[in-house]
Amino acid sequence: MGRDGNMARIAFIGLGHMGGGMAPNLVKAGHEVRAFDLSEDALSKACEQGCGRAGSTEEAVKDAEVVVTMLPAAKHVLDVYRSNVFGNAPTSALLIDCSTIDVASARTVEEEAKAKGYEMVDAPVSGGIAAAAGGTLAFMVGGSDEAFARAKPFIEPMAKAVIHAGGPGAGQAAKICNNMILGATMAATCEGFVLAQKLGLDPQVFFDISSQASGQSWSMTSYCPVPGVGPKTPADNGYEGGFAAALMLKDLKLAMEAAKQAGVDVEMGEEAEELYEEFVGKGGGNKDFSGIIKMIDGTWNA
Repeated sequence: MGRDGNMARIAFIGLGHMGGGMAPNLVKAGHEVRAFDLSEDALSKACEQGCGRAGSTEEAVKDAEVVVTMLPAAKHVLDVYRSNVFGNAPTSALLIDCSTIDVASARTVEEEAKAKGYEMVDAPVSGGIAAAAGGTLAFMVGGSDEAFARAKPFIEPMAKAVIHAGGPGAGQAAKICNNMILGATMAATCEGFVLAQKLGLDPQVFFDISSQASGQSWSMTSYCPVPGVGPKTPADNGYEGGFAAALMLKDLKLAMEAAKQAGVDVEMGEEAEELYEEFVGKGGGNKDFSGIIKMIDGTWNA
């Protein structure tokens, strides 16, 4: 049971903004989900949406056929797998880590899993809180062909796209490279809108032009940082919700760390990291990352 994607016992560890939206989609797909989070509030919300309650990670993973983790940082991932999952989950269980962590840590935990007899993939996501709840995340998956084939049916209820990026750690590599581009293009898009307005252009007119010209990007046409322009985005909600600037900064720091290790000069990425560092330092960490436009135009008040 479970290996072919039919009903399986799934342990879901980490029910924050992302995991809390993802786990119920596995329940809707017919799986038996045993969930755990250190936050009682987060755990209660997941249980209200059909997840079973586990008293600990060890209890959640006992007899699990699949273990899914969505944790804040590498230290949490390494600790949870080493202390709570390895040895408690049966070695037949497939391990899927959806956290965004550095490539080296992802490879380390996958090597340790393999040495202990487990199959594991790194499967970070793109799409934000609304996509997590809606089951429309994009998953970038690193691991062997066999592990990817085994993981895909369990990821699909949470996803609009599931792409095999390559071997262990490749999912993390794809995620941080993608988000480095996103951070830099959003900053440039915000600067472009602010400059256009200072030059007397109406934001809607500028959007109508640039969205159909070579300045077009996802940051403009899908996630416009100006309220009332383009599709509905966090800009229309006071820059609440969406993808927190603190998380963008985390991903940019991971990208800078990877670039340093790989010996690659990423000046635009470095500049984006500095801008988001400043925005977060000024109290913008919980705002959507497109809120950086308020710092650029000089109207930011924490």
